[in-house]
Amino acid sequence: MSSTANSVIETEEQQALRAAVAALGKRYGRDYLTKVVAEEGHPDELWAEAAKLGYLGVSIPEAYGGGGGGITELSIVLEELGAAGSPLLMMVVSPAICATVIARFGTEAQKTQWLPGLADGSLTMAFGITEPDAGSNSHRITTTARRDGDTWVLTGRKVFVSGVDIADATLVVGRTEDARTGSLKPCLFIVPREAPGFQRSRIDMELQAPEKQFELVLDDVRLPADALVGDEDAGLLQLFAGLNPERIMTAAFAVGMARYALGRAVRYAKERTVWKTPIGAHQAIAHPLAQAHIEIELARLMMRKAATLYDAGDDMGAGEAANMAKYAAAEACVKTVDQAVHTLGGNGLTREYGLASLIVASRVARIAPVSREMILNFVSHQSLGLPKSY
Repeated sequence: MSSTANSVIETEEQQALRAAVAALGKRYGRDYLTKVVAEEGHPDELWAEAAKLGYLGVSIPEAYGGGGGGITELSIVLEELGAAGSPLLMMVVSPAICATVIARFGTEAQKTQWLPGLADGSLTMAFGITEPDAGSNSHRITTTARRDGDTWVLTGRKVFVSGVDIADATLVVGRTEDARTGSLKPCLFIVPREAPGFQRSRIDMELQAPEKQFELVLDDVRLPADALVGDEDAGLLQLFAGLNPERIMTAAFAVGMARYALGRAVRYAKERTVWKTPIGAHQAIAHPLAQAHIEIELARLMMRKAATLYDAGDDMGAGEAANMAKYAAAEACVKTVDQAVHTLGGNGLTREYGLASLIVASRVARIAPVSREMILNFVSHQSLGLPKSY
């Protein structure tokens, strides 16, 4: 996107942030992340430098050591790191979900304990919502929390929880019983990594990423009363305050990856010459790449709309836009990566060019944190008013 076009939808400060993060990403890049994955490590150097420069905490309130921006600024950071080939998946979880929920609904003590560390990168927090038997149906979550005197006792299981091995705590979605109705309602709890009864086991993934996936078992994990985040009676509101940023940031993750893949393909199409002509001169190569660029830009616009609505406090409007942005970005990402690999031919499947691993990675945005089919259900019911199928 040209700087003139960008200035219409981004402030000078946001454009400067984008340029600065792009420069940081360029210093690390795809080779850095590939090396980290090969060594079974974590992108600690990039995480630390992004934190030191204020990028991780850009959406956290200034009173707690953050930049005082919003999800708009945080999505710019993740998108640009992704476009450089070195996205930080934990940004979706730690600052976007956990810090946002704590900043909006946490007690003063919780904010003071967690937000400065989440802002400067010295603390990280994972997020556990998905369960083996519940899938996308958050109403079927079986992890329960019961009161026992002045403590809470959590029991249940979670799957596909990113980065539990490096996170200081996990924000766990459980359910408590409503004393008036007897029905279960969602609530959020901060569970320290070393809490007794809190067990983790790594899930063996085909996905090549530094952030590992885990299954969690909570076996009568006893927590103090202040482990509960926010009001016990406002569970759904608090939950969706975290899920909308998660969708926006997943869109940023996908857009960044798509931009990286497209850039790699375009460079190759300009340089690769067959019969004295760069292959990019042929419409069979050029047109699909042009289509990919268009779809990426459309997804970026919807992502910006979603972030703007969320930062303005319009949770309902942001919900629709965030789902649409995540859907559009995921589709653009998958198609772009596929076309990039195809543009390079056999080279697209080599480790040297680094695109083949994105075939699996690009699918993540279609599946997580909510499948494209569930987004289509949301749009069918909420946007179009069509009857529910379930």
